[in-house]
Amino acid sequence: MKQPILTSWYVITGGPSSGKSKLIDRLAFSIFQVIPEAARIYIDEEMSKGRKIEEIRADEAEFQRIVLKMKAKLELKVIPGRITFFERGIPDSVAYYRSLGLDTTPVIEASKQRRYCGIFLLDLLPYIPDYARTEDKETRRKLDQFLYEDYTNLGYNVIRVPVMTIGERMQFILERVKC
Repeated sequence: MKQPILTSWYVITGGPSSGKSKLIDRLAFSIFQVIPEAARIYIDEEMSKGRKIEEIRADEAEFQRIVLKMKAKLELKVIPGRITFFERGIPDSVAYYRSLGLDTTPVIEASKQRRYCGIFLLDLLPYIPDYARTEDKETRRKLDQFLYEDYTNLGYNVIRVPVMTIGERMQFILERVKC
């Protein structure tokens, strides 16, 4: 088996409405490179063409396949040795595929191409609906659990980030950046 490319990349992950986007926005003002969530990039692009969220996510399995491809393309554009924070990594797709009952084999294989330096799983915050979220409370909880399990199964030490202010969460994470 081919060895994965070792990176200086960190993943900020968590279930829907865990504060990932706000934290990534805050990190963007630091010295680190940040890569926003592929799903939101895709949704924003499609909405700019006049499509509604219901149309974009009508076929959730196809939506997740598109998002996975976008994540892979985004990763190809980032220098492996540069400290970078990703809002969701490729292994996040394992959790979403599992929640839909899809075959996770291609996602697991894609997840083994590169090795992230660290995984930060944000604890869930109170649910705040927005234009891109379609998950219900049970799905949020299930995704949170799957994310922990799937990254752990891929050999990562997942660091849970408790509910705190954005500044405190950022400090918590930066104190653990080691690559």
